[in-house]
Amino acid sequence: MLVAQGLACLRGDRLLFKNVGFELNAGGLLYVLGENGSGKSSLLRMLCGLLTPEEGAVFWNGKKIKEDAEQYLSNLTYLGHLNGLKDDLTALENLQTNARLAGVEASEQAAMAALTAIGIARCAYLPARVLSQGQKRRVALAGLWLANTSLWILDEPFAALDVASVEVLATRLGEHIAEGGMAILTTHQDVTVNAKHTQTLRLSK
Repeated sequence: MLVAQGLACLRGDRLLFKNVGFELNAGGLLYVLGENGSGKSSLLRMLCGLLTPEEGAVFWNGKKIKEDAEQYLSNLTYLGHLNGLKDDLTALENLQTNARLAGVEASEQAAMAALTAIGIARCAYLPARVLSQGQKRRVALAGLWLANTSLWILDEPFAALDVASVEVLATRLGEHIAEGGMAILTTHQDVTVNAKHTQTLRLSK
């Protein structure tokens, strides 16, 4: 269970949001919506422990995430705006390296299967520097086919994807949630992810 209570965020001397809270259980999906500049990315970073809230706290299974950070992070997969790829590594090498950093030993076969699932296997042996933004995004997202974490926090995961890739990713998210996982995501696109328990949190300027 992930619980946020009374979160507030300041950027400089500007209050982006306050009194933000929610409760997310296994099998749950939370959409975070709002205009650009409303603090969506800042909220996701707070939920990951990367940004300290001005007020309030985030709890994982009843404990503040800062109190048991190792346990919390072992259950978390976060994908922000940056894809986290090294230009000189191939798509396949990037995927395997990022998996290892997340504590997952991904074989070449498993990594290729993940790249195939998101439709980017043809670029497996190309260095990341020659890939388009959409291709880089798909390489980063391929990590979701290797992840063994229960909580996924994704910032604009559908950005720069073609229609087919959007559908594939939405299906993968639905599978994760159906298996008892949880997901929090921001999106400007009208994408439906199948989930029995769906919530919407809207931030306003």
